[in-house]
Formats: sequence, structure tokens, C-alpha cells
Amino acid sequence: MGPWWVFLLTGIAWLIIAMVVLRFTTTSVVTIGVLMGVVFLGAMVNEFLIASVWSPWRWARVLMGVLFLVGAMWAFISPFDAFWALASALGVLFILQGALVLITSIESKVVNSVWWLGVVAGALEILIGFWSSQQVISSRAALLIFYVGFLALFRGITEIVVAFELKGAQKDRFAAATGVPAQPDRNRI
Repeated sequence: MGPWWVFLLTGIAWLIIAMVVLRFTTTSVVTIGVLMGVVFLGAMVNEFLIASVWSPWRWARVLMGVLFLVGAMWAFISPFDAFWALASALGVLFILQGALVLITSIESKVVNSVWWLGVVAGALEILIGFWSSQQVISSRAALLIFYVGFLALFRGITEIVVAFELKGAQKDRFAAATGVPAQPDRNRI
């Protein structure tokens, strides 16, 4: 069956995390700072997992994983400071993550019939990044809650997209190895 279902399960987990995070308010800055660390650790694991099974842009996935690890360590060491520092650099993080998702989704168009979901998620992250760069620091605090929630939401969407990319690639690889043509998938465009 292969690892595609692992990405499906992690995608669903990210969507649940997004629902929880988006219910927080700005009164619990330390709690949000620690939760940011947890979300960053999860994002790091996902980046390394994607890099291990998807070779295009592997170096960028590993780099994003390392950046998520550094952010997670800082969030655990000093959650209050990490919250406010991240609120200051919010736009750049959205733009970087969105660009990576956008590029890899377009590149996967050949093997993935739902590649456009990744394009939508990446484009939204980039737009939010440019918008948040124009806000004052006090507005960024509230936006940071949305950032962590939307990061989890977009990671969930991205993981689900990767799951179906891998599933389609496994079907094609099986058909090529056995010489048996793959069953046409009615859902594939």
C-alpha cells in the first residue's frame, strides 16, 4: 500500500490542529508561543518526510525543515519572546512557505490530478504574507494566531495533496513494473 496514507492521516491531523488553534485569543501569548513550537515541530517532521519521498526540490524541503526546527526550539525556550518576534517577521515566513508550496505543486502537475489545491494554498500563503507585512505590530499579534492556524490548515491541505500524488505515482509505478495497464481513475482529470 505504501506511505501515501501516512500523508493523508497527517493532513487530517493538521486540519484538526488548525480548528483548535483558530479558537485561541491574544490573551494567552505564552500558550500560543508553546503551541507554535509544537506546530513548527510537526511542520519540520512533514518537511523531512516529504524530502525523503519526493526528490524534486529536496534541498528546499530540508532547508524549510531546519528553519522550522530552529523556530520550534526558540518557541520552547522563550515562548513570550518567540511570539512577539515571530509576529514581527510574519510576512516573510508566509511568503517563503507559500512560494515553496506553489512551486512544488506546479511541478507535480504531471503526476498529480489535484495539483491545483497546492497552488491555491501556496498563493493564499503568499497573499497573506504580503498583507501581513503591511500591518502594525499590535495587529500582527492577532494575526499570528491566524498564522499558526492557517499554517496548520495549509499544511493539512498540502499533506492531503501529497498523499494523492504518491497514490497516483504508486499506481503508475505498479503498472510499469508489471506491464498491466493501470485502471483508469474516473476522478483523475
